[in-house]
Amino acid sequence: MSAGTATRTKLLEAALRTVTEQGYAKTSARAVAAEAGVNQALVFYHFGTVDELLSAACRFGAEQLLARYRERLARVEDLPRLLELGRELHSEQRADGQVAVLAQLLSGAQRQPRLAPATAAGLGLWIREIEQVLARVLDGSPVAEFVDGPGLARAVAAGFVGLELYEGVDEEGAGRALDALEQLAGLAGVLEELGPVAQRAVRARLRRGAARRDEPERRARRPRPGGGGG
Repeated sequence: MSAGTATRTKLLEAALRTVTEQGYAKTSARAVAAEAGVNQALVFYHFGTVDELLSAACRFGAEQLLARYRERLARVEDLPRLLELGRELHSEQRADGQVAVLAQLLSGAQRQPRLAPATAAGLGLWIREIEQVLARVLDGSPVAEFVDGPGLARAVAAGFVGLELYEGVDEEGAGRALDALEQLAGLAGVLEELGPVAQRAVRARLRRGAARRDEPERRARRPRPGGGGG
């Protein structure tokens, strides 16, 4: 590794630690350089601005974290195991703080739009992994055809980032939220264990429910009597 690459990596790691320990608002070039043990001018030499450093650090952190969990995600075969892994990740990351970094940068992006694309890209790395897992575990499930996989993957990713923030003000409530998700996963498991006749009945019921939800939109698209040109 060249000296320049080593310094760049050191600054990325220092930026992640600084955001975790001090929050986005207090993360400055001076603070990051002091954490990295380098001259402050190197922040601007390698990244141009502090926001560009934080954007790069967000993606760097997500890539490092995913590399640690990718093999475990690949072994997930059902929703209960996915949520169990989510609990493990949540617990482990309370120490490392990577999810907290993402939450801080998402918050910072509300005030500094330049952070938004890179922060979304960091979150997107997680979303793509979760989407692949969901596609695998829902394959053949009676609810698979009624679930928007990409949308559900985003909901799961956003939920865990939100829980990181929520736990700071209501630890018991965050725990109950995870328990509720596990109950839903258990219900999905019960549906998968139903026999073919019962599964067909569940699908028919879900289709009727989906049709009722879509009816207002279909009515809105229908041409009105007497409408048109003339």
